[in-house]
Amino acid sequence: MARIAGVDLPVGKRIDVALTYIYGIGHVLAGEILKKASVSPETRVKDLREDEVIKLRETIEKEYEVEGDLRKAVSMSVKRLMDIGTYRGLRHRKGLPVRGQRTKTNSRTRKGRRGSIGGKVKK
Repeated sequence: MARIAGVDLPVGKRIDVALTYIYGIGHVLAGEILKKASVSPETRVKDLREDEVIKLRETIEKEYEVEGDLRKAVSMSVKRLMDIGTYRGLRHRKGLPVRGQRTKTNSRTRKGRRGSIGGKVKK
């Protein structure tokens, strides 16, 4: 089992797909990393040699910001927006969509479950 950037890569998958399990690495970046480390994208994780794993690990550590460091950087930038009181920061603080989506309908992912409105009693 290969462990890169603190993540156990799934054994049966191709290495180009398995690298996307690391936070901050998508399909395009995975291809770049494999090219720099000179590893074939068709190779399965279980078939990786130890020297290939070391090359991948070193390439990712030297050139890319992934996992914990990236999560910290993203949360710090959101915190900075909230601290200086920008519009985007206020939307983050209120838990509303940040990028201009409509909120009259939809946006349930950000707003959460619908709350009940107090029932009025008719006399």
